[in-house]
Amino acid sequence: MQTHKAKRVEITIESVMEGRLTAALVKAGVTGFTILPVLGGSGRSGQWSREGQVSRAGGMVSVVCIIRPERLDALLDAAFGVVERHIGVVTVLDCEVLRAERF
Repeated sequence: MQTHKAKRVEITIESVMEGRLTAALVKAGVTGFTILPVLGGSGRSGQWSREGQVSRAGGMVSVVCIIRPERLDALLDAAFGVVERHIGVVTVLDCEVLRAERF
């Protein structure tokens, strides 16, 4: 089966910034993404957990995008415009997809 090169971008950011991030991605031409809740983790500020939190204010989400390599710079510019002033991590991985016309 033939595969096609793509980029997988994952952006972990505070839940309250989800709408601002996804709006920036859409404005940059990103046509698809998946949003996942982050249950907890550990970083520079130590361990944290979503357990016992009543609102979204203390939580995090992970926004995952799979795009064509030539669209990566526009996505990263849009994401960094939101992430640079907030808690967040952006990762970029090489991946392959089966149906390139969907990305």
